[in-house]
Amino acid sequence: MKKVFLTYFILTISSFGQGIPLSFELIPKNLSKINDTFPSGNTTERILIQGNTIWIGTSKGLSKSTDYGVTWTNYFQKEPFGDKSISAIAYRDGVIWTALWSPISIAGSSDGQGEGLAYSTDNGNTWVKINQPVDTMADSLIQYGNNIIKATPVTVVGQNFTYGIGLTKDAVWIVSRAGGLRKSTDMGKTWKRVVLPPDNLNSIKPTDVLNFELKPKAGDKGNNNHIPVSICVVGDDTLYVGTGGGINKSTDGGISWVKMNSTNQNNPISGNHIWKISYNQYDNSIWAATWKAEGQNEFWAVSYSYNGGKNWNITLPNSRAMDIAFRPITSSFADVVIATQDGLFRSSNNGKTWLAAPQIYDDATKILVNTKHFRSVQSQIVNNDLAYIWIGSLGSGLIRFEDKKNMWNGSWKVLLKSGEYTLKKETFAFPNPFSPLSISTRIKYSLDRSANVTIRIFDFGMNLVRTVIQNAPRGPSDEHLENWDGRDEGGKIVPNGVYFYRIDIGNDEPLFGKIIVLM
Repeated sequence: MKKVFLTYFILTISSFGQGIPLSFELIPKNLSKINDTFPSGNTTERILIQGNTIWIGTSKGLSKSTDYGVTWTNYFQKEPFGDKSISAIAYRDGVIWTALWSPISIAGSSDGQGEGLAYSTDNGNTWVKINQPVDTMADSLIQYGNNIIKATPVTVVGQNFTYGIGLTKDAVWIVSRAGGLRKSTDMGKTWKRVVLPPDNLNSIKPTDVLNFELKPKAGDKGNNNHIPVSICVVGDDTLYVGTGGGINKSTDGGISWVKMNSTNQNNPISGNHIWKISYNQYDNSIWAATWKAEGQNEFWAVSYSYNGGKNWNITLPNSRAMDIAFRPITSSFADVVIATQDGLFRSSNNGKTWLAAPQIYDDATKILVNTKHFRSVQSQIVNNDLAYIWIGSLGSGLIRFEDKKNMWNGSWKVLLKSGEYTLKKETFAFPNPFSPLSISTRIKYSLDRSANVTIRIFDFGMNLVRTVIQNAPRGPSDEHLENWDGRDEGGKIVPNGVYFYRIDIGNDEPLFGKIIVLM
């Protein structure tokens, strides 16, 4: 069974290799930037709301808006972020923290490496950069109570990137795939590894007599519960850390831990791979995206608890939830909104029933969101009656829903990166690479006059694969978008590989672009 989990975990990282990491985007050449009307990336992994300010972490770095998304400050290609993507954001007491990562290839599979952290104490005007925390070879022992715990040193940044950040009044906590759970009490100058229970123990405390190795590695030679992927801080002393082996809870500031998994409780969680944990402050409940890991009886779902994890309820079975948010309706009740790989769902009765969001398109521009794979969601309160629900998609932009406490009856706005540029005889496709199993790619181009347009797809040998449109009349615009679903003329999904597209615009010189299909 361990072997099954290891395979699953690798596939998760590989497929998610292009958001974190799951969707790369080709940047068009020779573009002239006119303003920050849009965020810098079309895949939004993280959303953080702090009053009137929204921070988002995208495939193209960090972006911030202080006017409900009308204008944006983008930090992509600026120090200290450079061209790195963002995998985590956290805020507390005037300090904003972010985690950086970049894609790598290991044994032919997409993966990620940690590029450090950055924090700002002045709302993003200046930043302090911190290298990705790693160990030396001598960092092989940890004092835990009366125990000396052996620990495998993590000396490299490859596969060691930060999924989540938690902030308490005196510490910064990070969960990193290969690096494990760590804390810093000096603003990231030094880091201490935090011990979690191994797979064979349901709890640990300093007075226990312990004999195990801290080893964040799946399978027989490591501990799934030492591979953290999510963290949720409630107050200053209570922490929830989700791993590949369950949910770990501490009520004494990360010293002692109790583990909750799919087999060790009467009413357990659905699965042991904990992608996300969220706290509902309006009724003090805990919600978690609990994915299937290694157990035959595990399954993908959302698990939630009203008594601190002693008992769990299960909802949205077979959905791979990515993020969980709460839209307050009264001072003591909030609707639950969940972003999944299969759609966006909302419940007004604490998860008993769910209403899926309709097909999303921008009410003004009519731009269609052609995916049901949503990565993030958060609620921003405007006043007693109005809130904006922000949704991050996979490759189809950032979405803002104007919510007036009427479920999904409201207006939508879609923010696409392409609107940030004025294009002069240029074209690009996004997301790119893309997987036809979950999404279409969009071919964007501009016209300075009305013309008939033909777009054809070719394989690497320049054999015709698909005619997307032929002699279609199009008017002058910088915002033309055509979809290719990754299928050939016969309706079959094309194999992985490099494909080229040609755009013929009247009698003008044709435009060319490249698309990578990767499943």
